[in-house]
Amino acid sequence: MSRALDYLTQARPDAMQPYFAFLKAAGRRLDPKTRALISLISKVHAQTERGFRQYLTRALRSGASADEVLDALLMAFPMLGLTRVVWAIDQLLALDLPEFRLSALGATADWHALLPMDELPARGTLRREVRGRAVFIHRQADTLMVYDARCPHQSTDVPELAVQGERLTCPGHGWVFDLNSGACIQKGKRPLLALAHKVEDSQLWAFW
Repeated sequence: MSRALDYLTQARPDAMQPYFAFLKAAGRRLDPKTRALISLISKVHAQTERGFRQYLTRALRSGASADEVLDALLMAFPMLGLTRVVWAIDQLLALDLPEFRLSALGATADWHALLPMDELPARGTLRREVRGRAVFIHRQADTLMVYDARCPHQSTDVPELAVQGERLTCPGHGWVFDLNSGACIQKGKRPLLALAHKVEDSQLWAFW
């Protein structure tokens, strides 16, 4: 229970106790796994990281598979929308749980050509979109980095205009990132998602 709910329970027990009794009674005919999945979806709708992790753990402990969690997210797409579904997947990727890795789900990632190296300036940042995924390519002297263009906070698609020198500022809530390292240096804590990359046949490739 959060500190806020704990506070309300103590400050207004006459109101909160019936509320929790209602929640318990409303789901009494549901098995624990289904209840946990429904609660998980509610945390995705609210984009609450702590609650998401709490109910994801509860769902997995109740017997939900990774495929069932993904199915629940996709079934709730009409209510959640793409932004919240992507936010939830980003939470899963950050947790790096073995059962959610592509290899465990029978899927495979691949290398994608981003651009010829001669189109990449010696210094600076470019934004490219390949097969529906946008990335930032940052080059500074001997440093070359490729980042997912979505902010790790709430999966906001960050535009190229957000680049200011070696900094990237998300227009959603003002998180600021150092493009040399991907680290969040203002407001937030989570870094940009760095993608594996390589140079082959004079092309820059990224893996996802």
